[in-house]
Amino acid sequence: MSFFSEKSAVDLQNLAHTIKSWGRELGFADVAIADIDLSADEAGLQSWLQAGYHGEMDYMAAHGMKRARPAELVAGTVRVISARMDYLPAAAGADWRAREQGRLADGNAAVISVYARGRDYHKVLRNRLQQLAERIAAEVGEFGYRVFTDSAPVMEIPLAAHAGLGWRGKHTLLLNRHAGSMFFLGEIFTDLPLPVDQPVSAHCGQCQACMDICPTQAIIGPYRLDARRCISYLTIELKGSIPLDLRPLIGNRILGCDDCQLACPWNKFAQRAALPDFDVRNGFDNAELIELFAWDEQEFAQRLEGSAIRRIGYERWLRNIAVGLGNADPSAEVVAALRAKSEHGSGLVREHVAWALERHGLAASQA
Repeated sequence: MSFFSEKSAVDLQNLAHTIKSWGRELGFADVAIADIDLSADEAGLQSWLQAGYHGEMDYMAAHGMKRARPAELVAGTVRVISARMDYLPAAAGADWRAREQGRLADGNAAVISVYARGRDYHKVLRNRLQQLAERIAAEVGEFGYRVFTDSAPVMEIPLAAHAGLGWRGKHTLLLNRHAGSMFFLGEIFTDLPLPVDQPVSAHCGQCQACMDICPTQAIIGPYRLDARRCISYLTIELKGSIPLDLRPLIGNRILGCDDCQLACPWNKFAQRAALPDFDVRNGFDNAELIELFAWDEQEFAQRLEGSAIRRIGYERWLRNIAVGLGNADPSAEVVAALRAKSEHGSGLVREHVAWALERHGLAASQA
């Protein structure tokens, strides 16, 4: 007879409490438990996909409604242990939001989303969640589970909201009253019938700062994002050419975009990371476009070992920076950097370099 068929509700309540304690010991800011009923979220997911707002992210539609049905993804699942982990670097000062906004205003700065400046979060969270699952197994014996971190058809935000880790903000990210939105989410799907936690109320009110600040107006309505216009999608997920009309709006954001989070009042409560994994690497909190554009492919691979940025590949790295240089303050140094890549072996890179040179008043023939 299994642990969970012979134990009382009190035992399961104690186990849930212990799991949450172990999670905090492993570096998670909070751990909570959700049921698997996401039926209320299916209609929104279906309409979002039908509208094509997922763009080239075919994997979003590939599994149909399995994304909203955890038991279809992992047979036997009855609960989801949802966890969040803060990622704001420990060294971030109290004025970190003002500093980030200052970098966005500096045309020569290379702005990389805060979450990507340290170690690859997929590896960090997956490892910690696996450790948590192994602790549970040591306590209860063999049980059914599977660990996820932004790596499968999982509706992470609705599950986290069901578990009470926060509410979905108008920018579609999860918000927490004590931590804003600067955190990652991960899950353990399990067959343990643990007691579930209660959702919390939403606290966005009439605020729409995130919608107003979005450079490309990708947040087309409260809780509605057209990923095809989102700078994070354009610089990370999109494999081909960035649409011409959106390139000037990207500014100097070369990977991801934090604007909606910087504008959100709740992020004054953002917490620093408990783990050193998210400390800034490669000086990415103070890097310049010309500096990063000069990396060759080997340097890109070496410097970004263990980084989530490496996933986009060198070609898209150069594509993104070329757009940033096209939007940069005019200078001989910027033009020289672009000219150095004007005959690059990648047609995608050449196209974006030519566009950038034209932005600085130089036709491709003058490169």
